[in-house]
Amino acid sequence: MVTDLDRARIRVCVLRTGGTNCDTETARAFKEFGVRVDVVQSKKMLNKNSLDQYEILVFPGGFANGDYVRAGAIWSIELTTKFGSQLKDFVESGRLIMGICNGFQVLVEVGLLPAFDGISEQPQMVLATNNSARYECRWTTRDEFLYLRHESQGNCAFTRKLSEGKRVRIPIGHGEGRVEFSKDVRKEYLKRLIKNDQIIFRYVREDGSYPNGEYPYSPNGSFYDIAGICNPQGNVFGLMPHPERAFYGWQLPDFTRMSKIPRYGDGYLIFDSAIEYVEQNI
Repeated sequence: MVTDLDRARIRVCVLRTGGTNCDTETARAFKEFGVRVDVVQSKKMLNKNSLDQYEILVFPGGFANGDYVRAGAIWSIELTTKFGSQLKDFVESGRLIMGICNGFQVLVEVGLLPAFDGISEQPQMVLATNNSARYECRWTTRDEFLYLRHESQGNCAFTRKLSEGKRVRIPIGHGEGRVEFSKDVRKEYLKRLIKNDQIIFRYVREDGSYPNGEYPYSPNGSFYDIAGICNPQGNVFGLMPHPERAFYGWQLPDFTRMSKIPRYGDGYLIFDSAIEYVEQNI
């Protein structure tokens, strides 16, 4: 039986740099479970902290370093230079890493996703500019909610409390979220993603059908309507939607129309899954 004392020993690091945001909301979501959460500037990490003391590492959303060059590129160089070996050891030890929105972009740039054969030296995919050519920040598509479908069969540590096929509501807020692969490897990589159970979320219409990139149901035009993936081992997870913005029931866009406001939203399940995984496996 897990006690509050046991959870107090679990440590989460929300790493940030100039331009990131949502770190406070992400940290608050984890604190709901009674774990210890540190929000740490990456430039101070080497001087005052070590990744070894944490079980979960999170890269939050935002616009790291102004998203100059391309989203997440500058921060990824800093991380690779200063924390390359630590990140490799962190992943290989089975501990958890999550990248939300801009954090997802960083994980791709660093080579932690999709990481078919381990951490790659060069990005294997790209999160390109939305097909709408504009920043998309919304819960809804016209009069319908933006839905995600949970595709995983249980590989991802962050979504084990979601059943396969479950539709969830989590908002998006990004200008560069379109998942793309080089045309010469697109079919091969899709087969590998499916075989490895690495596709975690896909955008769907309200009736559960896939939009095949159709706007506004697919807010960015992602290949195969992909909204989130994990590495083959399931301990590194990146997604464009923001689960910390759908953590509490009062954050839901239609909470004022509900007869009873739920305590938590669908984003809660992602954080809950991660904490339970750590309790049972790390």
